[in-house]
Amino acid sequence: MKIVITGVTGFVGTNLKNYLSSYEVEPLSIRYKPNQKIELKTDVVIHLAGKAHDLKKVSQPKDYYEANFELTKQLFDAFLNSEASVFIFMSTVKAVADTVEGVLTEEAYPNPKTHYGIAKRQAEEYILSKELPIGKRVYILRPCMIHGPGNKGNLNLLYQLVSKGFPWPLGSFENKRSFLSIENLCFVIRELLKQSAIHSGVYNVADDNFLSTNELILILSESLGKKVTIFKIPVKVIVAIASLGNVLKIPLNKEKLQKLTESYRVSNNKIINAIGKPLPINAKEGLKITFDSFRKI
Repeated sequence: MKIVITGVTGFVGTNLKNYLSSYEVEPLSIRYKPNQKIELKTDVVIHLAGKAHDLKKVSQPKDYYEANFELTKQLFDAFLNSEASVFIFMSTVKAVADTVEGVLTEEAYPNPKTHYGIAKRQAEEYILSKELPIGKRVYILRPCMIHGPGNKGNLNLLYQLVSKGFPWPLGSFENKRSFLSIENLCFVIRELLKQSAIHSGVYNVADDNFLSTNELILILSESLGKKVTIFKIPVKVIVAIASLGNVLKIPLNKEKLQKLTESYRVSNNKIINAIGKPLPINAKEGLKITFDSFRKI
């Protein structure tokens, strides 16, 4: 089986290429160009390339739509006109919702709020609007926060805090979040390639368990071998400080507080039932592996 992967130099792409080493894997370096025609000579297309969510907010809106929507259209059209049989598109849970009440499932009505999420959703809609020729399978994957060895990402703030011995001041917030180990993501993709009976469609991808930020702090402190103090300062006091942070430019503001304390639970029931196998590692094991890797960087 020959597999073409876009975005192979990124975190997911690098890990996936290694994970699929038993297959013939080729990278496809591609960027959006108007009226571009792409020729594919492969069995499988895994489309990872795109514009990631910009936490520094310096990207222009058109960057997201060109990289995440227009390029996906061009590549999917090429897939439909090729002899390739499988197309896997890496979307995101943010194509559905920026905030979640309850647990996010594939049945939720999409209502993205950011250019990143909207562009990914537009790409999903385009793919879903096309009638698939017989013999072709298409999977739209919506991962939640992906982590793994060497990739600090959004977990970097917590790592820096605990590694420097600072106490955790947000212990009064009882949130629950979903995470996704890179090993579990790669496992899911490999199973989709191996099991031709799995129906085309949209699938959330997440680890089995939901974890609170307080639990993350404890896992991280265990990894570092450092005891961390968790302060349970009243929520109203923390919210007031965060409100001041918007004005005084102190480290904690309302946006950062929301990212650190919000709940975002994602169901993986559909993909697990489709695969018919458990994920290789649970959420705590995966995060422990990620945190252990931070000390080696």
